[in-house]
Amino acid sequence: MSQGFIYSYWLSGERAGHPLDEDTLNTWTPDQGNIWVHLNYHSQAAREWLHRTDLPKLEIDALLSRDTRPRAIAADSGLLLALRGVNLNPDEAPEDMVALRLFADKHRVVSTCRRSLQSVKELAALIEAKTGPTTPAEFILSLCDKLTTRKTDFIHELEEKLDLLEDQVVGSKSKDLRNDIADLRRQTVMVRRYLAPQREAFTTLQTETGQLFKKSEQLKMREIRDRLTRAIEDLDALRDRASVTQEELMSRQSEELNQRLYFLSLVTAVFLPLGFLTGLLGVNIGGIPGADTPWAFALFCAILVLLVILQLWLFYRKRWL
Repeated sequence: MSQGFIYSYWLSGERAGHPLDEDTLNTWTPDQGNIWVHLNYHSQAAREWLHRTDLPKLEIDALLSRDTRPRAIAADSGLLLALRGVNLNPDEAPEDMVALRLFADKHRVVSTCRRSLQSVKELAALIEAKTGPTTPAEFILSLCDKLTTRKTDFIHELEEKLDLLEDQVVGSKSKDLRNDIADLRRQTVMVRRYLAPQREAFTTLQTETGQLFKKSEQLKMREIRDRLTRAIEDLDALRDRASVTQEELMSRQSEELNQRLYFLSLVTAVFLPLGFLTGLLGVNIGGIPGADTPWAFALFCAILVLLVILQLWLFYRKRWL
């Protein structure tokens, strides 16, 4: 197979789980069994192969589209899906979700992707082990289930991260937490951007694909959609918690700043009259009192100490201390 073909397997029949070679794929007919073909849409070979198939032009354009938003479109020719999965590739951000495009009819599944998707890898391993889906409907159910599980796990990781940040804020270990909380809020916003339309796509799968899904499979899809709905609710709660945590952090930082400014103000208030007196008596002109008296400096220091004590007493009476 050319580099544009990432996976190609028989889903049913005696050769279920076996890879498809390109010659067999080009001569395939529905009566031979169900198949799955996964392509790298960025590959020229994959593009040329898609244009040689009997798929409608609309479906081909959708499978080769660069920018997609989760959706499901049911037509007489089959089902067109655009989904998003958590990005678990090394050195990449999980919230930078991977787009997956898929067309399915009663006997085949054609999917396209550019970046690797862990859920697709797992499905390929199950099919090769002959324990995976055997029909396009089962394939879609398994794929949606795995994508939803990955999203749920990622949301749980975000919740654990937020728990740690909340503990650090409450424990007064709030240094350099603003960026961490802002990053977590950004992740929740980016993930939710695709979860809501994906839930609508799952609703379409449940209600508008009777010719592809059996009643029992529609019930399974409803369960997957409900899991995704709970994940969205958890994500909304997580976003609200992050906002409250950020507000609490800003409040604590503002309180700490006010305490420091208050302390500096008190110090300034204490030393302001002392500085005035020492500056007044420190002028280099004649007539300074006590200039020729040996005990004048000691008396002046005692007066300054008494003045500080008087100021502190006044601050205490006014409850400034």
